[in-house]
Amino acid sequence: MNRVLYNLRYLLLPLLSLTVISCRKDLCYDHDAHTPSVRINIMAEWELEWERTYNFNWEELWEKEWEHAYDDLRPQKAQGIRAIVYTEGGTRLENNLTWEGGRLPMPEGIHDLMFYNNDTEYIVFNDLTHALSATATTRGVTRSSLKELHAGEHTVNAPDQLYGSYHEAYTAKRTLTVVDHRITMRPLTYTYYIRYKFTHGLEYVALARGALAGMAKNVYLMDGHTGNEAATVLFDCSLTDWGTEALMQSFGTPNYSGDHYTRTEDSPARYTLNLEVRLKNGRLLSFEFDVSGQVNAQPRGGVIQVDGIEIPDGADSEGGFDVSVDDWGEWVDVPLPLE
Repeated sequence: MNRVLYNLRYLLLPLLSLTVISCRKDLCYDHDAHTPSVRINIMAEWELEWERTYNFNWEELWEKEWEHAYDDLRPQKAQGIRAIVYTEGGTRLENNLTWEGGRLPMPEGIHDLMFYNNDTEYIVFNDLTHALSATATTRGVTRSSLKELHAGEHTVNAPDQLYGSYHEAYTAKRTLTVVDHRITMRPLTYTYYIRYKFTHGLEYVALARGALAGMAKNVYLMDGHTGNEAATVLFDCSLTDWGTEALMQSFGTPNYSGDHYTRTEDSPARYTLNLEVRLKNGRLLSFEFDVSGQVNAQPRGGVIQVDGIEIPDGADSEGGFDVSVDDWGEWVDVPLPLE
């Protein structure tokens, strides 16, 4: 009997050893869950606004017969988020998150956090080394038929939708549990609903496009204020039964500083709206409108309307061929290389 117990003990000892080793391995693999570390979970909310109410409350003034409903102009949530952590040691850490947010790695300490959507096509980001200097601009293009509306202004593509959020001096602590940090992604680009109304000759028009001079060339990601430099934004138009229209995105007006924006009446900024139309016989006509009053009253999106546009009788009598997109030639805007 003693011999049997003796042999059984030697058979069980290896099994007990394996059990102990397995438990130790489990503790090792689960070590992170039991050790304090920085665990930040970003939770993103999206502010889906296409304009800011100033002199006009367009949500209340919206005309029922307009082709778009007010809410149709609201932007969509972005597909993803670029997160930049500016550490107190001067290092810049970048990560990509989903549109909902996610785990954002960072060291312990006090950091500045910057967020913007990472799915833009025409946006160019500059000076991201420091949060104070980080800006977004858009790509330059040329349009051979368009003369300068404002002397010295570059012509640029309309930017696509841009959102941003900034959090200064965020304290990252080592914890055993995940800390949720909510951010609101606010728009840094706004939409202008531009309406060109014809009183005569619309039936002669085959294609149309426009430009708006005097708009902000860039925007600062940290707080959404725009720089002093102006640019002429180019855009395409669509024909309607009363004229032509466009939805043009922009950073807004230059030198805009936020909710307390003011501009003295003694030195109002100047804005010029252009319309180019290609007639069905191939002839190109250009119109210019001073829209300074409308844009000054709507520094971040809104509705711009001009009317009284006439195509004189006989303007379509010369030539006589149907214009298609392929026929336009110089109508195509040419992208410029990045500086």
